[in-house]
Amino acid sequence: MSAVATVSGAAGAVPSLWTLGAEQLEPPKIEYGELSPTLIVLGAAVIGILLEAFLPRKLRYGAQLILAALGLAGGFAAVLGLAISGHATTKAAIAGMGAIAVDGPTLFLQGTILLVGLVSVFVFAERRLEPRSQTATVDSWAAQPASVPGGEGEREATKAGWTTTEVYPLLLFAVGGMLIFPAANDLLTLFIALEVFSLPLYLLCALARRRRLLSQEAAVKYFLLGAFSSAFLLFGAALLYGYSGSVNYSGIARVVGNADRSTSAVLAETTSNDALLLIGGALVVMGLLFKVGAVPFHMWTPDVYQGAPTPVTGFMAAATKVAAFGALLRLLYVVLPGLRWDWRPVMWGVAILTMLAGAVVAITQTDVKRLLAYSSIAHAGFLLAGVIATSRDGVASVLFYLGAYSFVTLGAFAVVTLVRDAGGEATHLSKWAGLGRRSPLLAGVFALFLLAFAGIPLTSGFAGKFAVFKAAAEGGAGALVVVGVIASAIAAFFYIRVIVLMFLSEPKADGPTVAVPSVWTTSAITVGVLVTVVLGVAPQYFLDLANQAGVFVR
Repeated sequence: MSAVATVSGAAGAVPSLWTLGAEQLEPPKIEYGELSPTLIVLGAAVIGILLEAFLPRKLRYGAQLILAALGLAGGFAAVLGLAISGHATTKAAIAGMGAIAVDGPTLFLQGTILLVGLVSVFVFAERRLEPRSQTATVDSWAAQPASVPGGEGEREATKAGWTTTEVYPLLLFAVGGMLIFPAANDLLTLFIALEVFSLPLYLLCALARRRRLLSQEAAVKYFLLGAFSSAFLLFGAALLYGYSGSVNYSGIARVVGNADRSTSAVLAETTSNDALLLIGGALVVMGLLFKVGAVPFHMWTPDVYQGAPTPVTGFMAAATKVAAFGALLRLLYVVLPGLRWDWRPVMWGVAILTMLAGAVVAITQTDVKRLLAYSSIAHAGFLLAGVIATSRDGVASVLFYLGAYSFVTLGAFAVVTLVRDAGGEATHLSKWAGLGRRSPLLAGVFALFLLAFAGIPLTSGFAGKFAVFKAAAEGGAGALVVVGVIASAIAAFFYIRVIVLMFLSEPKADGPTVAVPSVWTTSAITVGVLVTVVLGVAPQYFLDLANQAGVFVR
């Protein structure tokens, strides 16, 4: 009898337990306004996928182009609205149930990524550079990516004038992941954002219309090395969770700073194990340095830059660096400031190797795209000098440098798409001999971009380098600044060499031609020139803007 009563009593207790749990559950609080830039871009990407499924092929190009431009412009408008309403300063907060930080660095970097994405859409949309098909104009993308290169399927698709319009939703998904990456406030969100923007880039690298095998090789290399990078980051995140009992940035930072020891006995044992912290932090930083393109994690950069379609190369070189440096800044400044004396010497070594290796190896390059790839590696080293400053001025200088560098890079790769011969883009440096006499305007624009890369005064490159070197010197890294100046002098040699080649060499009779671009590529190059000149001649307003946005919310 008592057993029956016990069972019935237990059965009667079950509903009360469920009721108690339901009363304690709270619905998630999502700040849709603060997350609106990312939601707009990802929403446009989803709509783009639906357009690919339901629209006739002949209508997709125009619809996808308009949708991508509107989505990115709408996201940028949302970023401006948040900045104007004070979310970069006084209203900076953690949103998305602690997963996303909405503060000055987030909004500055998101605005830069959205503008870079918008200009990249213009370069993606170019359709005048390839010879016209029998039925339609064609662009830089493979007519049928799933077909075997050189096979029957590819020939039929090319003859029919097909174009690959999936590139626009892929670009939007990549931009959406990049918007989350520098804003991530916990390690799981960081990893998910990394995969969201990496997977579309792997696909985009393989979609070149010309040199299909080289393009696919670049995509496979990027995928394999990116998989290792993701594995390092995820393993490091697991170790940091084992150390702190949290994947949230603030939770890890509290344990690192010995401010939170109110843990269980088991967790207290792991939190005293500094090996988990040091190895985990090193692995996560390694994953981010891969995306930055820093030495010794740079080996993917030249091969992928050379093999990928040039519009994708320009987008990757600009936007990926912005997103990756934003995530690296937040990790080092918010999560691991208590380990400053541990990671600063390591970052010193990485910065020196990156600056010198990028500058020296670039001298030996004979391909324009590989030269720009090693140039981007050297610039990653210059940016690391600002990261090492560990000050608000250091953050502001990196933000400004990223904004300036992005548009110079986009403009330079847009110029590369216009120099062509019978095989497509003429990227070998010998074919650029005498380009200044064949097309003075185009060569002059490319020379301006090269001077900006070299850091010549009155260009945005000079203002950016001066800002990061000044912040590094004030942060106690004067020796690093000396190495940076030497690396800049070495880099200036090969930039000037290309300018001399274009203007002082005789053009070859069988040299390449300069294609007449449409309004899309012309607009992209014009934006690059304007940003390069304005940030070089009058940088103070934008430096002040970056300084106001240089404080992380904690």
